[in-house]
Amino acid sequence: MDTLIARLGIALSIGLLVGLERGWQERDAPEGSRTAGIRTFGISGLLGGVLAAVARALGYPMVFPITFLGFAATLAVFKLREARSDSDYSVTTVMAGLGVFALGGLAVAGDAQAAAAGGAALAATLASRNVLHRFLKRLTWIELRSAMMLAVMTAVILPILPNETIDPWGGLNPWKVWFFTVLTASLSFLGYIAVRIFGASKGFMLSAIAGSLVSSTAVTMVLARTAKRSADPFPLAGAAALGAAVSILRVMGLILLIDPAAIIPAGPAAAAAAVVFAGSGFALFYWPQDRPFADVPTSNPFEIGPLLVFAAIFAAATIASAVLVSHFGSAGLLATTALTGIVDVDVAVLAALQAGRDVLPLDVIGKALLVAMATNALCRAVIAILLGPPSFSMPFAVLTVAAGVTAFAVHSVLPTL
Repeated sequence: MDTLIARLGIALSIGLLVGLERGWQERDAPEGSRTAGIRTFGISGLLGGVLAAVARALGYPMVFPITFLGFAATLAVFKLREARSDSDYSVTTVMAGLGVFALGGLAVAGDAQAAAAGGAALAATLASRNVLHRFLKRLTWIELRSAMMLAVMTAVILPILPNETIDPWGGLNPWKVWFFTVLTASLSFLGYIAVRIFGASKGFMLSAIAGSLVSSTAVTMVLARTAKRSADPFPLAGAAALGAAVSILRVMGLILLIDPAAIIPAGPAAAAAAVVFAGSGFALFYWPQDRPFADVPTSNPFEIGPLLVFAAIFAAATIASAVLVSHFGSAGLLATTALTGIVDVDVAVLAALQAGRDVLPLDVIGKALLVAMATNALCRAVIAILLGPPSFSMPFAVLTVAAGVTAFAVHSVLPTL
């Protein structure tokens, strides 16, 4: 990638990639009726790379911005003629052409890998037009306002928060508390976006799986209440089990993001429990009876109020973990995660990772993570028993116990293998 020829090849490839997407979108247009197609975009990327090389060879950096303005003016003139002919007010092609030209210059005179990544991202953004427009149509003002408020709070508040512990026990780090709050909400928002884009009208299985990316406890509550009005609660118990499996996988993803090493002692047992939940959940869901279908609603995980509550609980959990670990060692961490897991498994997992990372052995942290997931699973089973009929709660409780026993067996046997 250090030779000029290779860098020019990257510049040309960026233009061809974007031009391929643009050309496909306008493939039905008559020949010569469009401002830019695959060849024009390819040449634009190569031209940007050549002019960047010329500017560097001449030792006169202003060559590139001057020619960039000339290229922008030329592209705008031709696009204006096309727009007048087609009554088209879109400026996407112009912006894509300018992006290709700039990325071509970056590939030659700057970071070639960053330019290639930028070209791929540009092409992907252009190709996702229908998905993005469909999402905007489904988006409500409350959701948009919440996301914007969170973005502002993150961009403004996070940089000024102290990135050091401020309590006597060394547990409360304001920057980490808010960072992990934003990270957890973002992971949950992925599931929320899936529901908003694709909808949850395909049945309990899809909606329970998507909803569990936000909150498996809330999904269990909805399913338990629905089971009271259903003549066939077995598929609902299966959907709840599938949601439990998704919850475990979501927590494992969170662990991999925060501290990948912690997945070694906790991952096999957690994965075994997820397999039990998923396999039995599918079996119950497809139980050969008439089954109702409805939506499992989810709330917007970017609402500021719940986020602040999450941050407060997380801060209290980290302080409690630090205090208990300093006085009781590993037993203190296990007690904290067990109690916090009843409230929120994400808080328990994050608190365990933060409190034990520099103090306790990795296997103790793994046990704390498993305890957090176990207490959260038991909490869901209790909710099912309290809110649902026996024909719903009993199968789900049995599956919860089976998943817990399987996880315990795997965790006990694995170190001896």
